[in-house]
Amino acid sequence: MYPHTDISQTWYVIVNPVAGFGRGLEDLPLITKLIRENDIPYELVFSQHKYHVTELTVQAVNDGYRRIIVIGGDGTLHEVVNGLFIQQSVPTSEVTIAVIPVGTGNDWIRMYGIPTRYAESVRAIREGYSFLQDVGEVEYEESQYAQKRYMANVAGVGFDPSVTKIYEHYKALGRRGRHLYAQGSVKSFFSYHSTGVKVWIDGELVHSNLLFSIAIGIGKYNGGGTQQLPLAVADDGLFDITLYRPMHWWQILFRLRRLFNGDIYSIGHVSHYRGRHIRIESTPDIMLEVDGELLGTTPLEFKIMHRAVRVIVTKEFLDD
Repeated sequence: MYPHTDISQTWYVIVNPVAGFGRGLEDLPLITKLIRENDIPYELVFSQHKYHVTELTVQAVNDGYRRIIVIGGDGTLHEVVNGLFIQQSVPTSEVTIAVIPVGTGNDWIRMYGIPTRYAESVRAIREGYSFLQDVGEVEYEESQYAQKRYMANVAGVGFDPSVTKIYEHYKALGRRGRHLYAQGSVKSFFSYHSTGVKVWIDGELVHSNLLFSIAIGIGKYNGGGTQQLPLAVADDGLFDITLYRPMHWWQILFRLRRLFNGDIYSIGHVSHYRGRHIRIESTPDIMLEVDGELLGTTPLEFKIMHRAVRVIVTKEFLDD
C-alpha cells in the first residue's frame, strides 16, 4: 500500500491465484508493475479457497475501501459482487469494481470492451470511466434448502450448467486448455435431454413445454464468447431471456456461427423475452449456473436490481 494514502482512494486488489489455470499468479509481477507505473495506489491480497473472495470483499468494504480490483475471471467477479451485497456499511453503488482479466472465459469484460491486454485494462482503471450496471438477485434450491445469490452477467438453466459440470470435472482431473469448454459442450449435447419447463415473466406464463436451455442475462456474452443475449442492455432495468426449444444436432451445427455473431434470434427454435421478474419450474428439477458457477436447481426466481453496482468500463463503451 502507498504510504499516507486515503484508504477510500486505495484500490483493494484481490488476486485469484487459480484463475485462468494459474495465469494470474504467473503474470502478477507484470500486472503489479503496470499498476505502479500508472500511479494507482493499491493493497494486494490473495484468495485462498472458494468463497474467500466474498469474505475479503466484505472485510475490505467494512475497513473503508471503496475501490476493488479483481485479478481473475468471471467467477472471481461473481464473488466480489456477492460480497458487496453481504456487507452493510454502504450502498452497493458506492463501491467501484474493476477487472484485470486473467480468467478462461472473460465474458463479462466483453460487454464493456475491456481489453484482455494487461496494459490496456490497467489504463482503463487509471482513466476511471465508470458505469452503474444492473444486478440479478437469484433464488434457487440446494439440497432442498432455499438459497440466494447475485449475478453480474449471465445465468444458464438446463443445458448450460450441464456443460459447466463437465467442464469443472475436466479441470478437477487436471486437464487444461481453452478447448475444454467446447469439448464439454459436445459431450453434454449428446447426453442432455430436454425437460418439461414452465417459465413466467412478470407474472405471465410464456412457456409450458419441453425446453432445452434458458439463458438469462444482464450482459450479452457467456460460454467463452457466445452471444446468447445479443440485445442485452446492462442498465435498462430488465433481464434479457433466451429460450431454446429442443433441436437436433444438425440444426445446431449449421447455425453455430449465429451463436457468436449476434444473430441467434433468427433461429426458429429460439425465442427472446425481456422482464424484471422471472420464475422457472421444471419436472424433474434442472441445474442452474450463474456467472459460470454451478449453484443449485429449480425452482428459480430472478429479480432485477436496477443500476446496483458501479464498474470500470472503457471510454469507447460510454461513447457508443
